[in-house]
Amino acid sequence: MSKRDYYEILGVSKSASADEIKKAYRKIAMQFHPDRNPGDKAAEEKFKEAAEAYEILSSPDKRAQYDRFGHSMGNAGAGGRGGAGGFGGGGMRMEDIFSNFGDIFGEDVFGGRQGGGGRRQGAGRGANLRVKLKMNFSEIAHGANKKIKVKKYVGCQQCDSSGAKDKASIKTCGTCGGSGQVRRVQNTFLGQMQTVTTCPTCNGDGTSISAKCGACKGEGRVYGEETISMDIPAGVQDGMQLSMSGNGNVGERGGPSGDLLILIEEEKHPQLMRRDLDVVFHLYLTFPEIVLGTQVEVPTIDGKAKIKIPAGTQSGKLFRLKGKGFPAFQSYEKGDQLVEVNAWSPQQLSNEERDIMEKLKHSSNFKPGEEAGADKDEKSFFDKIKDAFS
Repeated sequence: MSKRDYYEILGVSKSASADEIKKAYRKIAMQFHPDRNPGDKAAEEKFKEAAEAYEILSSPDKRAQYDRFGHSMGNAGAGGRGGAGGFGGGGMRMEDIFSNFGDIFGEDVFGGRQGGGGRRQGAGRGANLRVKLKMNFSEIAHGANKKIKVKKYVGCQQCDSSGAKDKASIKTCGTCGGSGQVRRVQNTFLGQMQTVTTCPTCNGDGTSISAKCGACKGEGRVYGEETISMDIPAGVQDGMQLSMSGNGNVGERGGPSGDLLILIEEEKHPQLMRRDLDVVFHLYLTFPEIVLGTQVEVPTIDGKAKIKIPAGTQSGKLFRLKGKGFPAFQSYEKGDQLVEVNAWSPQQLSNEERDIMEKLKHSSNFKPGEEAGADKDEKSFFDKIKDAFS
């Protein structure tokens, strides 16, 4: 089944302001929030769908890409497809929604803490960590192994992440009996209602510490640095977000780690431009080369390639190098390289050169024929690309 339009999901127009998008998402999120629809899978899917739409439309960069390319924008953070090398395509998990967008609900909606929507990611779960990763054209085209140093919370080695001075200092929580939760029964006009909340004494851990570790002050973690190796799959795009599960900040007292979210930043190529999966190169040739024809080398992602320019080639002509573009993310599809020929006019001429040009100027063979006026609708570069593929 095809994906719904993000603007349609939130019920806003494509010209909607950031505030209108935020208000629309808040309304839908409140309507289908799991706490208001316990056990309703359909409501949960609509809640996730709205969060996915908001993630894209609330970001100016992602919104611009979506407006241009639609769902084929390649943003793994919105696609939900699994990735290679330990990456997930992003998707929208409940813990990510509450971590990233929980503060949109406010404290008064579900009685929870600001920024959590009344839910915890799990007892002591570490926060997600976001980093930016620059990649050049070659790395994007072929994939790459990248190593980066990140500053984050890591497990305390002195107490083995327990947060306690020694094992004798760890006690079962007297409030929840080690379950990490407390149950309360309230009498309402509908009868008795039972609620389960996180234990306020141990914050869901189930244990308490009588003597804290001196190195981590009882948190079970310290701020440090870690070198992370990651295999980036081929075909990523600028603005795409990849996820490495469990490589974020370590949770408190042995709690699970958050995720490492990698935002791809595409480095500009000195000569080539990217258009979706295709690569574009503007080739400038002298007037004699265009008239007489020539053979030239053009830069590609993987080096250089020779192309033959036939005699009489018109400025604006497109040549296609099949398969010389970018691969699609997690697909066998691959783009091409498009070479656009442009005539280069010298800024200054010698007297001899000027005499030659004056003679050519009056030559009937150098005057445009009737066929030159057949394309005076001034096609754009992208229209020419369409013609090249038709």
